Amino acid sequence: MRISLGALLAIGLAGLQLVAVLAVVFTSYITSERALLDHAQKILSDVGMNATEHSKGFLRPARGAAELAARLSENRILASDDPEILERFLFQQLKVTPQFSGLYFGSEDGSFVFVMRDTGKAPFRTKIITVEGETRRSEQIWRNANFERIKSEVDPTDMFDPRTRPWYIRARKALDTIWTDPYIFFTSQQPGITLAAPVRTGDGGISGVVGVDIEISSISEFLSNLRIGNTGKALIINRNGDVIAHPNRDLLKTQDDDGTLRFPNIREFEDEIAREAFSWLGDGFNEQVSKESFSKFIFDDEVYISTLTPIISDNLPWIIGVYAPEIDFIGGLKRSRAISIWIAVLVAIATGFAGLALADYIHRPVRAFAVRSALIAQGEIDPSEPMPSTYKELAHANETLMQQIVARKKTEREYGQTFDLSSRAMAQITPSSGEFLKVNAKFCEITGYDTNDITHMRYADLIHPDDRNKFNSDFFATSDGFATRHETRFIRKDGESITIAVNAILIRDYNGNPLHAVVTLDDITESKAQENQIARLNRDLIHLSRGHTLGQMAAGLAHELNQPLAAIAQNTDTALLIVDSLQNRPPELREILTEVEQQSLRAGDIIRALRGFIMKDATGATLFDIAELIEQAQRLVQPEATEAGVTIHALSCDPPPVSANRIQVAQVIVNLLRNAVEAMGESNLAPRKITVTAKKIGRQLEISVEDTGPGISPEVELFTEFETTKANGMGLGLSICRSMIEANGGKLWHDATYTGGARFCFTLPILPDSTDNNIRNRESRSI
Repeated sequence: MRISLGALLAIGLAGLQLVAVLAVVFTSYITSERALLDHAQKILSDVGMNATEHSKGFLRPARGAAELAARLSENRILASDDPEILERFLFQQLKVTPQFSGLYFGSEDGSFVFVMRDTGKAPFRTKIITVEGETRRSEQIWRNANFERIKSEVDPTDMFDPRTRPWYIRARKALDTIWTDPYIFFTSQQPGITLAAPVRTGDGGISGVVGVDIEISSISEFLSNLRIGNTGKALIINRNGDVIAHPNRDLLKTQDDDGTLRFPNIREFEDEIAREAFSWLGDGFNEQVSKESFSKFIFDDEVYISTLTPIISDNLPWIIGVYAPEIDFIGGLKRSRAISIWIAVLVAIATGFAGLALADYIHRPVRAFAVRSALIAQGEIDPSEPMPSTYKELAHANETLMQQIVARKKTEREYGQTFDLSSRAMAQITPSSGEFLKVNAKFCEITGYDTNDITHMRYADLIHPDDRNKFNSDFFATSDGFATRHETRFIRKDGESITIAVNAILIRDYNGNPLHAVVTLDDITESKAQENQIARLNRDLIHLSRGHTLGQMAAGLAHELNQPLAAIAQNTDTALLIVDSLQNRPPELREILTEVEQQSLRAGDIIRALRGFIMKDATGATLFDIAELIEQAQRLVQPEATEAGVTIHALSCDPPPVSANRIQVAQVIVNLLRNAVEAMGESNLAPRKITVTAKKIGRQLEISVEDTGPGISPEVELFTEFETTKANGMGLGLSICRSMIEANGGKLWHDATYTGGARFCFTLPILPDSTDNNIRNRESRSI
């Protein structure tokens, strides 16, 4: 890259001015920033001290009120054993002290007088508990501001005993005024603190304890009125790490799992900035902080400063934390610095313009020569026209340059006509970024974009999202070889997906550096669609041929097996006649022969049903008992189930007879049972159990076979020919079963909602006149 003489002069002059001004600005900024930060620390310290004194002053009346009531009771000036006098005294104290939430007195005999503020029936509410021997009475009284009774009620269920409360126990043990840790009041659900003072007797004991409940919400209100920079805040942290005061009072309450309210610990506090600054206090602090501590931290890319005050007192083990963004104190300084920088920039710009004017005068002849060369390159003027006056050194270079420009223009014209008028889509692409430099009309026709759209796009923007991982932005620059060919999918402007054959060559300069890639495109969407259609037809023909072959093989096997099965049945019948003629015939032998004859006849029925199904025979429907058929199917599958450790349960609800091809239905049940046995036999699951149920739904009977096996993978397409999960399976069983059930007027499906294993269900029609004529009742069977 070559810089012009005018630009060089302007940049040099403006740069010197800018550096000088910036040096002065930054030096002043650093010194001013330090002074402002020191002042900010003093402001935070003053805020902490103000919050400390306010807290002390806020709580000081509570100690005076409690100790006054205790001393009055000790000196018999205030009759603590007279509830009415005591109530009036506590009422007057509560009325004149707005920060008090309630005042109360609990005696050693369990009596209790509690005057509190209320937001319900009246502004004040009193609870009086009197104990006389075994008699206990609890009464609540609502009064207005003039101590007039509004309403009262007796609560016989109130078993409150002040002697069991922590404030009473601690005050009696210490024999001195005590403060409780802050907590959330149960009645008002506001943050507060309790002060309790014992009422001593002459013999060194106590007659009771006076307590004061103080809502500390106004401390948070005081903190919210503090102005600490623009966005700074102050908070109070108790010795156990709980936040008890904050400008946002909604953050001071959190709820436990049992529903009780408490103060949040600083580690869980919702003020993220405060949590970042003081979370290390989450474990609490037992030792008194001797002096203030200042710190600086970063939150959300912004610098903050913070301070911690010492613990207020032994009775009030609280720490005041204050934080504020550093920008609140040095923001004006930074704005001043920015203004100074802009002034420096403006001065530099003005100086630059002056330099440009000087440079323009110096290299005006050079510019005139450059303009003439550009016009000649664009074909706007003839190279033979006289050259403007310029430096002698440029005159000879001009003649050589004009010759080269003329030759280049001729070559560009010929190439441009070939590019624009080509019948194939063509484009020039930047190798490093894949951006389009130039496209012809055919390219716009294929992609649907016009020239203005394409010139703001990259090659990768046209590629289908699923194919973009194959192409980097510098694909053409890093491709091996001089040329590349590939196929990909484009997304047209209208959203249509098309398949494109791409041929690209990389054009390099005389140093071997990539200049641009020339790309030609051919739309092969239709040819690809034809190829896919031919492939699908080929697969369909293969499947059709395979199914036809299997049908012929099954028909042949059915024909061949019928003869030996008939011979077995006849021979078994003859053997039964011989056994019946014997005098000492074993009963087991006759039972075995009878079973052989029944099974051979059943096998023949199955073969004939299969042959009828293959030959499209739909005339085999009979009325039969489905429960009996399920029982026979169990016996057939039982040896395999026993070997696999599988238990089969048939749960009957006395189903009505159904009308269907009995043999085909038996084949379906046996196939479903065997599938379940094989699935559980290949797994390590326990227990291994198959449950067969039958229930009437409308005019159909639904039979379900469910197991406790591993279930069916969502990726398996059930009931699809040649789709199987078995290593040696053909994938025809479920497909044939579905065809059999549908041929008998029912449906077969997989229940995907069952998650305990796998469940297959099918339905069969029930004859209208057979609903109330069940064949027989059955109980649950277990094999």
